[in-house]
Amino acid sequence: MPVMTPLAEMPDRIPQLPLALRAPPDQRLACYIGAPAGLLESLQRLATGTHPGGLYLHGAVSTGKSHLLLASCDEAEAVGRSTAYLSLRGLRGRVRAATDGLSHVDLLALDDLDAVAGHREDEVAVFDLHNRQHDGGGALLYAAREAPEGLGLVLPDLRSRLMQCAGWALPVLDDEGRAALLRQRAAARGLDFDAAALDWLLRRCSRDLGSLTAIFEQLDRASLAAQRRLTVPFLRQVLGAD
Repeated sequence: MPVMTPLAEMPDRIPQLPLALRAPPDQRLACYIGAPAGLLESLQRLATGTHPGGLYLHGAVSTGKSHLLLASCDEAEAVGRSTAYLSLRGLRGRVRAATDGLSHVDLLALDDLDAVAGHREDEVAVFDLHNRQHDGGGALLYAAREAPEGLGLVLPDLRSRLMQCAGWALPVLDDEGRAALLRQRAAARGLDFDAAALDWLLRRCSRDLGSLTAIFEQLDRASLAAQRRLTVPFLRQVLGAD
C-alpha cells in the first residue's frame, strides 16, 4: 500500500481524499511507551472491529496522539478493514471541503481536533462527518490536546457526540519512559546505544519528544554514515555540544 499525504500538507486545492496512511515502522501499537492500562487493548479492539462506538485521546504535545491514530489505522488495514486518517491541522475554515468526498470507512481517525475548535462551520462539518460514520456502523477515533469539555467548542451537539466516546488521557513521559523509548528505537534499528551516551543525551536535550525523536533520527543517520557506535564522544561530535 503506498504512503499517502496527510490533508494538512496538501495545497489549497484539495485533490481526491486519501483513504489510508501507513504508519512509519516506529509507530505501531506495540511500540508505544507508557500507555495507560487497557488503552492499547481498546485501540486494538476498535481497529479490528470488536469495540463498538469510538475513542477519544487527549494529551499535551508529544504524548503520542498521532502515533496511536496511525498505528490503529495500520492494525485495521492488516485485517482488511478500510481506514481514513485526517489531520485538521492547517484546515481551519476548510473542513467541509476536505471531508465532503469521504465515504464510509471501517475506521476513521481524526487528528488535531483542537485546530478547528471554536470555528462553527468546521465544527458543523466534523459533526456531520461523525454522524455519517456512526450511522454507517464505522468506528471513530479522535485526538486533541484537551478533553471535549476543554476544547472551547461552540457547537453543543458536537461536544455531546465527542463526550459519548470513551475518553483516554495520555501521560507525558518521564525520564525513564524517554530512555525506554530511545532504547526501543535503537534496538529496532540495530544501533548500539551506549548507556552513558543515552544518559548524556537525556540530560542535555529537550524533554519534548518531538525534538528528542528528531535528534535520534539525526544520530541514526550519522551513525550509519560513519559506522560508529552511539557513544558520548560521537554524540558530542555530531551535535556539537559541550
